[in-house]
Amino acid sequence: MTTGINHYHLPATLNDALALLAKHNGAARVIGGGTDYFVDDARESGPDRPEALVDVTRMAGWQDVRSEDGFIVIGCGATHAQIVASPLVRVGGTALMESCGLIGGPQVRNVGTLMGNIAHALPAADGTLALLALGGEIAVSGGTAEAPGLVWMPLALAFRGPGKSAIDSARQIIVAARFVPTGPNEGSAFARIMRPQGVALPIAGLACRVTLRGDEIASAAIAVGPVAPTPFRAAQTEAFLAGKPATSETIETASAILLSESKLRTSPHRATAEYRREVLPVLLREAMLNAIARAAV
Repeated sequence: MTTGINHYHLPATLNDALALLAKHNGAARVIGGGTDYFVDDARESGPDRPEALVDVTRMAGWQDVRSEDGFIVIGCGATHAQIVASPLVRVGGTALMESCGLIGGPQVRNVGTLMGNIAHALPAADGTLALLALGGEIAVSGGTAEAPGLVWMPLALAFRGPGKSAIDSARQIIVAARFVPTGPNEGSAFARIMRPQGVALPIAGLACRVTLRGDEIASAAIAVGPVAPTPFRAAQTEAFLAGKPATSETIETASAILLSESKLRTSPHRATAEYRREVLPVLLREAMLNAIARAAV
């Protein structure tokens, strides 16, 4: 099949990648593993197709998961499988390990990347929800080869709508993501329900990070999707949970608040709004109880 793509680049450094984007002057597109991009490309036609792809998974220094300056840093070349296997993520970002372990099948996880997950900007993206609950940030480079201009920004600012990223993949690169790992009295967890339909389609997903103070929830961060046009932090539910007993009763009450601030809709390929309304409290209970149990260890 002819796609209109004439060049496929594998730059060895960030500077090389930026130079290639500048050379193509908006006609190239950055990709990671390509597991999302090539599915979309097969459905598209016309002048908006890029003339070149710049695959950033081989860039030196951005292919691993590492500890750096108090953060867990995930490079743009790190695959979902690498994240799942990382001892750093298993201990300090369990929600992310669980979410990346559910993405696609083994073939997809061995190739697909978290940065590609973020760039695709879908409101139900598993890895994105977990990173959002963990308080994640992304590093974006949109400068020149001579001055890369690497800037860290909150993950929540990366999204404009369903499948619409604030990052221009023709001129900018999501180089890495980072988050502060969970510590003593903290835990995180991810829960999802999906329907297999040739590919795994999430009906709903929820990630949380919990900090305990004795038998109370000192703070909670909850990310859920798809309940809004972008990956969503449930601020009202988080505010309610702060200072409440870490019990099933508290979580049951919080479920009603979560439903009230979620804009659930019917999707012909996934589920009805009514079904999602039944599912969301189940996901909140599962993820919160798991995170609380991990925080209490």
